[in-house]
Amino acid sequence: MNWAFDILLKNRAFLKSMIENYSLEDLNKIPKGFNNNIIWNVAHTIAIQQSLVYKLSGLPPVILEDMITTFKKGTKPERDLSQAEVDQIKGLLFSTVEKTKEDYENKIFRNYHTYTVTTKNTITNVLEAIEFNNYHEGIHLGYILALKNAL
Repeated sequence: MNWAFDILLKNRAFLKSMIENYSLEDLNKIPKGFNNNIIWNVAHTIAIQQSLVYKLSGLPPVILEDMITTFKKGTKPERDLSQAEVDQIKGLLFSTVEKTKEDYENKIFRNYHTYTVTTKNTITNVLEAIEFNNYHEGIHLGYILALKNAL
């Protein structure tokens, strides 16, 4: 299980570097041919991780429900985010993973509502959710790299 968390932490470190190395304007920019931006993708990964791991386990997420609603599947940026909002997202990159790892080790994930994802895989437990989340975040890492190249 440490392997899955290691992958997640390394991906989150890359996302953090994107936030730190691009201007607020570039983080919010939606290049021609795209329907979202770098900061939306970063926030989306946090929101989906919380939904897959906590909400589907019947537990309250670590982040505010409003963030999940704003960045859930099927959404797109409705406005530019402020620097304060970007800083908040940056802060959640690692705190959410640390909390998930702690909660996993403390065995608080006892139930899971099965969920079939877009790839037609059905997630039946929290371990599968954590593993699938890494796949999902890898997809969005690819989107972010494409967005970066389009800036």
